Amino acid sequence: MAYPNLGNIQGSMYGMPGDAPQVNPEVQQWFAAVDRDGSGKITASELRAALANGQGGYFSDTACKLMISMFDKDKTGTIDIIQFQALYNYINAWLGVFRGYDRDNSGTIQENELSAALTQMGYRFSPEFIKFLIQKSDLSNHESITIDQFIVLCVQVQRFTDAFRVRDSDQTGTISISFEDFLTVALSCSV
Repeated sequence: MAYPNLGNIQGSMYGMPGDAPQVNPEVQQWFAAVDRDGSGKITASELRAALANGQGGYFSDTACKLMISMFDKDKTGTIDIIQFQALYNYINAWLGVFRGYDRDNSGTIQENELSAALTQMGYRFSPEFIKFLIQKSDLSNHESITIDQFIVLCVQVQRFTDAFRVRDSDQTGTISISFEDFLTVALSCSV
């Protein structure tokens, strides 16, 4: 059984091993604008203040904390300019995917658009499950999701896929796990 992999988006953000990171001047300007306290580090709240979700609001606290934690290699709750550049590339990659499926340019994607995006990524989910994903992602209207909700959803699906893959040693698409192992997976993969 082949598993879908969103790693091409995340894997392309760091460059080649051993390369000295070069910071894009546009990223440097954006970093300076986001780093409101001038500390040389960006927190989730500083990031949130800088990211619009396309619906006249900002990225959620959950999305910003998730993205900071993905790039915060020293576990300080902040990212430096090199980590920020990786995050910047990551957001732009997801934004490209999102815009490719937001065919009506509404700033949100609906069930059919989300289904098409996940299918393109290699997932085969039922219409009922797609509806469930939107309901869990958007607690306000249950009809569509914004870019920040899309990023959180895709990262969570990838984390669960990776955890499942590790336990599916025969690659059958079926696993048996203990309740404690299930809770470990659920709590480890959650935002």
